[in-house]
Amino acid sequence: MHPMEIERKSFRIVSELLGKLDRSGEELEIIRRVAHATADIEMAKGLLFHPQAVARGIEAVRAGHNIITDVHMLEAGINKRFIERFGGRTGCFIAHPRVVKEAAANGATRASTAMKFAAFELQGTLAAIGNAPSALEELCRMMEEEDCRPALIVGLPVGFVGAVEAKARLAGQNTVPYIANADRRGGSAAAAAAVNAILRLAAKDADTLVSCQA
Repeated sequence: MHPMEIERKSFRIVSELLGKLDRSGEELEIIRRVAHATADIEMAKGLLFHPQAVARGIEAVRAGHNIITDVHMLEAGINKRFIERFGGRTGCFIAHPRVVKEAAANGATRASTAMKFAAFELQGTLAAIGNAPSALEELCRMMEEEDCRPALIVGLPVGFVGAVEAKARLAGQNTVPYIANADRRGGSAAAAAAVNAILRLAAKDADTLVSCQA
């Protein structure tokens, strides 16, 4: 089969398995892409959306803000063509020498230390967590104690230790919009799919705006 036909068939199957969901069209697009990337229909159905999540994410992308990730695997999965179109870039600091040194000195995870290191860059950005619950916990602490305000947090870390608790902490606040879920499932592929869906929606909105103004 031609690659495009494989993709079209995959999305047809995903739509059939998802069935009818009481979600907005934009939220459904994110759900479809997460389901397609993970083959986990039930996880995709269970995505939690802050009421302003999609709108704030699109606004941040179109304003040229960056996307900060917890791990390089997630960063690699983000479609650079879309974000660079608006002047933004991706960033991940987990391997930065200062992060590595500080994490070792403090007995902390590099992922959580990287969030602290990125504090200034996180203001107004889209933050995506797909691997490390400790990164999401630290980000929530920064929001509560240091007035850290990303435009949107995609909080989908996977794991048996701390993932459920970190997501509950994220969903329990109403200051920063988020996309998350309530169980231990998640991962870099799921988070990247959610981010890429927002990037596509931002590009679609921009194209529509240009067309209307032409």
